[in-house]
Amino acid sequence: MRILKKRNKLLIVVRIQITLFSFLLLYACASPGTPSGGDYDSTPPKFVKGIPAPNSVRFDKNKIELLFDEYLSIEKPAEKVIITPPQEKMPVIRALGKKITVELKDSLMANTTYTFDFTDGIVDNNEKNAIEGFTFAFSTGDVVDSLMVSGLLLNAENLEPMPHVMIGLHENQADSAFTSLPFLRTTSTNDKGQFRIRNIAPGTYKLFALNDINRNYRFDQPTEAIAFYDSLIVPDFEPAVRMDTIRIDSLTIDTIMEVHYNRFMPDDILLFLFQENSRNQYLSKTERTNRQQLVFHFNLDEELPPTLNFLDEEAIENANTEWYITEYSPDKKDITYWISDSTVYKKDTIQLKAEYIASDSLLNPVSVTDTLKFVLRNKEAPRDKKKKETEEKIDFLKLDITAKSLMDVFDTIRITFSEPLADLDLRKIQIQQKVDTLWENREFPIVQDTLNPRVYAIKNTWLYGQEFQLLVDSAAIFSIYGKWNDSINTRFKFNEEKAYGNLYVKIIGGESSGFGELLDNSEKVVRTSSLHDGELIFEDLKPGKYYLRYVEDTNENGKWDTGNYAAHQQPEKVYYFEGFFDIREYSENEQNWDIKKIPVAKQKPLEITKNKPEEKKPKRNEQNQNGQRSNTNSNSNRSMNPSMNNRSMQENISEM
Repeated sequence: MRILKKRNKLLIVVRIQITLFSFLLLYACASPGTPSGGDYDSTPPKFVKGIPAPNSVRFDKNKIELLFDEYLSIEKPAEKVIITPPQEKMPVIRALGKKITVELKDSLMANTTYTFDFTDGIVDNNEKNAIEGFTFAFSTGDVVDSLMVSGLLLNAENLEPMPHVMIGLHENQADSAFTSLPFLRTTSTNDKGQFRIRNIAPGTYKLFALNDINRNYRFDQPTEAIAFYDSLIVPDFEPAVRMDTIRIDSLTIDTIMEVHYNRFMPDDILLFLFQENSRNQYLSKTERTNRQQLVFHFNLDEELPPTLNFLDEEAIENANTEWYITEYSPDKKDITYWISDSTVYKKDTIQLKAEYIASDSLLNPVSVTDTLKFVLRNKEAPRDKKKKETEEKIDFLKLDITAKSLMDVFDTIRITFSEPLADLDLRKIQIQQKVDTLWENREFPIVQDTLNPRVYAIKNTWLYGQEFQLLVDSAAIFSIYGKWNDSINTRFKFNEEKAYGNLYVKIIGGESSGFGELLDNSEKVVRTSSLHDGELIFEDLKPGKYYLRYVEDTNENGKWDTGNYAAHQQPEKVYYFEGFFDIREYSENEQNWDIKKIPVAKQKPLEITKNKPEEKKPKRNEQNQNGQRSNTNSNSNRSMNPSMNNRSMQENISEM
């Protein structure tokens, strides 16, 4: 009986365990979590074979087939596929399943090696992983040319790596070949500005870069940015050896292998992209912004201003000989005519004949005459006289003074009036300095701006800690339209010496003339200093972080000048200090800088480099994204070191 009871108890326990196990199994199966779908694919498609085979000879068909190991697509073939030598008619390029077909629409040249550079246009269907730099070559003759040249393309003005710009070779060494003939062989720079031109025949070549706007493989538009290499290119190769390391993990080396290969040269070409100064001058726009203003907008500032004459006989008879005051914008491209003669500005329509210099079809300067009509669009509505008398407020002549309560000693104080002045008695502008507790009168030169007649600058070397006030009595100054000023009382004080730091940079390896530019984090110029006795002097700097750029100013005009292909003139050379300067209050900072010690391609600090190559990350489909979210906890310990990423990115940019 006891044995039977024991057996019954055991059976009950077993049944309970089975029931619990079944319940847990059901719960697990009914869990609402989404399956991860496995690891996402991070590898691009792999080339399997081609028809014809890679590097085939005596090819004379009009169709090419390329087979890969997975389903794929091709992105923007018209932009990303580069065919060299260039073809006049773009072939039809399609992706069909695991295959890419190319149907040629142009006839092939005899005894020529053709290269199809797909750049990063071939991607797999799911995650869009791209094959970087995939090329396919064949020859219509008996030999496939195999030489190669490589290098780096930088922006000439700021040393930015320039991505997706065409690089081309000309066998014809005449200067006119670049402007009249298509390239013999081409490629495109990658996202780091690097380029490789493959399948070159032995010979001597000229090398160019071209931002080919109209895709005709020649420099024929002034808006196209270009670069040209000063020396002739003679492709060659030599046997070389490199050591490849195979690792078990990040700390353990398995094998160090000696690899023999052919080193193709030159492989360190440096090109500097620039855009020539456009000499195509024209009048882009005219407008009458209000009753007293006529505005001319030019695209350039050469041979200005125009000559103006009235077409209206009545206006010719009544107008004064000097009926306007001329004002230029800071770049001198826009001209504002303030009409001082009331018989002219009271007219709703003004007709003028304007004579100015413009460019003809060959970009030669010629005299042009335009007939222009200026119509006042927004006329003032009539106002009720009684309401006007009771409600009208005085419309004062406005003064904008750049003085602030706390000023820097290097600041310039400017006074800008809202309208040109009829006459300015400088004695009406009083400047007083605070001495102890009293205000004492001071006289400083007040100079009218050469471009804008409404702007006046107070010329003085300000000293640390000084305090001033600027006073103007009411109705002391009148505009040409009869407006007068309201009273002004502005106080301003200058910072103490201890608020600033100084920087002195000795330039080594430079030419006799040049200038340095201190830059902030956005690469905006904060301060400029001309080279004097081999040194750049930056005094009274606010505390902060600064970068330094140096320009070899060969023509000593105080600005960076672009190049000119027809004159064989390269743009002026630019250098970047490889680090930054941390300026502190009341500090003296000295630095010797050999501008040529570090290769130009490795100089620009990554922090202010804008064209950083993007880190290639495989894209996930929706299922994989859900799977990642469901596995977030298991991956929470994985992290990336931003500083390591920056360093590796910098090495990639500078590896050439």
